[in-house]
Amino acid sequence: MLNRVILIGRLTRDPELRYLQNGTAVASFTLAVNRKYNREETDFIDIVVWRGLAENCANYLGKGRLAAVEGRLQIRSYEDKEGIRRKAIEVVADDVRFLDKQGTGSVKGTSSSGNDDWESLGREVSPAEIDIVNNGEDEIPF
Repeated sequence: MLNRVILIGRLTRDPELRYLQNGTAVASFTLAVNRKYNREETDFIDIVVWRGLAENCANYLGKGRLAAVEGRLQIRSYEDKEGIRRKAIEVVADDVRFLDKQGTGSVKGTSSSGNDDWESLGREVSPAEIDIVNNGEDEIPF
């Protein structure tokens, strides 16, 4: 069986970092992921990260930053304050990649540059646009 999720999107808010009683760090944030169907739609997906990765996300990610998240889908049940049974659906991340340059989102008070061309993310690339580096050898170097 397989439960893997890979998402690329922008943070809707700064990560919230907290520590459990045993000192384990846990951070959570929401990722806005575009979905193209007849019209463009956006999914807002809750992400949870643990331990050192949680601290790195809290220190280096912020609202508006572009990130790739890889992890597993988790669905859990809980009771709210009124005693109503609810479900929480979230991605528990084991890898988070920071995809844009520092300072291109609003990270901890840094303003956005506004020149972020992320609309082209995921577009098809023609072979003419690919730079092939050939050092004169016909063999693969491994």
